[in-house]
Amino acid sequence: MVLESLSQSLRNTIKRIANAPYVDKKLIREVVKDVQRAMLLADVNVKLVLNLTKEIERRSLTEKPPAGMTSREHVIRIVYDELVKIIGASKEVQLKKQVIMMIGLYGQGKTTTCAKIARYFQKKGLKPGLIASDVHRPAAYNQLSQLGKMINVPVYGEPKEKNAVKVVKNGLKELKDNDVIIIDTSGRHALEPELIDEMKKISKAAVPDEKLMIVDATIGQQAGAQAKAFHDAINITGVVISKLDGSAKGGGALSAVSSIGAPVLFIGTGEKTEDIEKFDPSRFISRMLGMGDLQALLEKAEEVADKEKAEKTARKIMSGKFTLKDMYEQMDMLTGMGPLKKIVDMLPFGMSSKLSDDQMKETQEKLKKFKIIMDSMTDEEMENPSMVKTSRVKRIALGSGCEPKDVKALLKYYNMSRRAVKGFAGNRRMKKSLMKSLKFTN
Repeated sequence: MVLESLSQSLRNTIKRIANAPYVDKKLIREVVKDVQRAMLLADVNVKLVLNLTKEIERRSLTEKPPAGMTSREHVIRIVYDELVKIIGASKEVQLKKQVIMMIGLYGQGKTTTCAKIARYFQKKGLKPGLIASDVHRPAAYNQLSQLGKMINVPVYGEPKEKNAVKVVKNGLKELKDNDVIIIDTSGRHALEPELIDEMKKISKAAVPDEKLMIVDATIGQQAGAQAKAFHDAINITGVVISKLDGSAKGGGALSAVSSIGAPVLFIGTGEKTEDIEKFDPSRFISRMLGMGDLQALLEKAEEVADKEKAEKTARKIMSGKFTLKDMYEQMDMLTGMGPLKKIVDMLPFGMSSKLSDDQMKETQEKLKKFKIIMDSMTDEEMENPSMVKTSRVKRIALGSGCEPKDVKALLKYYNMSRRAVKGFAGNRRMKKSLMKSLKFTN
């Protein structure tokens, strides 16, 4: 979960409002103090925090709830609205032919982020390419080349060349047939004049469509000085916040970059090339408050789902048929979406809070074990699980390296799922809704 500590504090505040017998001045002021404490501990700028909480208090005490909304729901909505406001406006990531220039100091995760963004565009059906123009760090070209190989993206670089502008110009010619060209520029240990001058020259030579600044979520409010210097030099068009995982405070980076008016386009949520998300302020705050992000969940599912298989499975569900093969495909898609904890964080609070970290870890391990067991079954057994009796259970257990009780647990889980599918198939209203959403009917 991103900003785990801040998120937990804010969720406790939301619970406090939701469970209050009534809303009065005392509750509002306590809520304001809770929000102030949580935001300051997350390293959010003090001035921003005071402005935020003053507005929460003013609106909560003066505005009347809209028709159909309770006082508690109204206060929760105000907290949500004001948190979204301090992050700033969002900006749509354009899926088109373009050049992107990446800048940032050393140690911010810039080179890794270049590969992550390349992977993001690759999954959207575009053909990315990378230019290694960091001519000052000896390992920069090798690092980017290795990352490029991992995601099957071409990398242009000249390891012996010390003129970054020349490398960029040659790279743009070499990768002209690629849809999205991402330039990894040199970093420094501080905002040195040479870094600023080199950035200006590369920007002038490449004429990038986007100039994205990488900010480490752990750096705190020092990000403000960086953002201003880079923005004054080449007019930053967007920000990528790296390392925004559970251990990072992140508030300093979020509040500092918002002060230059450049929107956050992406956030990094882990070390893998897949661990990057398009940033949307409203969805980000919704997840932090425990309200879920079902849109992000659907997008993740679309990335790993085979549309033909999904349609076939949906038709089987609607007909009331459901085999172990169908269940295997569902598990395959679920495990392909990443760690279960990240998936659960996208669910609304009432659903996501039902599983502890230990339970989620146990569930993920169980899903892996079930897949291994099914890999040891014959096609006939997968299509007709009812034929799996004692002798077959022993054979499958031996072949999968599991205990017979594990095979029985899989069959029990399958039978529960099959009964649920039958119940769904018998619900005409839900069936019609699914058919319409999958465009089987008009």
